Amino acid sequence: MRILTATKLAAATAGAVLLATGTAHALDDDKPTTAATIAAGAAAHTDGVQIDAGAPVITRDDILIHAPLHTIWKIQTHVENWPTWQPDVDVVVKDTPGRLRPGSVFRWTTEGLNITSTVKQVDYGKRLAWGGPAQGITAIHVWTFTPTTDGVLVHTEESWTGDPVTANEATLQTALDNSLHNWVNNLKHQAESQVGK
Repeated sequence: MRILTATKLAAATAGAVLLATGTAHALDDDKPTTAATIAAGAAAHTDGVQIDAGAPVITRDDILIHAPLHTIWKIQTHVENWPTWQPDVDVVVKDTPGRLRPGSVFRWTTEGLNITSTVKQVDYGKRLAWGGPAQGITAIHVWTFTPTTDGVLVHTEESWTGDPVTANEATLQTALDNSLHNWVNNLKHQAESQVGK
């Protein structure tokens, strides 16, 4: 039995939650979106499940993807295929067959960690939310998809609460910031690479 130091425990906890919410290494995006486009996208999808606005760790990120909405949605919601474009995700198993829907459960394995997520909301082509506890941290992760004249604006936001977050707030804030930045860039790369195929 290994004994983890406080630093290793914080890293393991952050890794578990980051990967439970869909993180991986990424490629950089090619251009920033405008503040007006981001505001319009965020305002368009405020109904339903929300992150915990009082959480000590909250991250929001946006990216404009030059691919059809149905392509982006399929990549994001076919969780069993995540390992093909998310390098840190080893295996994803859907416990609930069929399309993702509220109550769907999927489990994933990454870096030796087993994580379970439960889908909280699905508004086809518009909004997706999942969450659950991992290593003492409760995560809520919300995604919105807004078609624009330039592509699809993908907005994601996530909140973390729990004792490990309170104990390591600065470290976990940085980890989640990096995580969501990488996730949206991986999604962009995967979706744009499928355009024209």
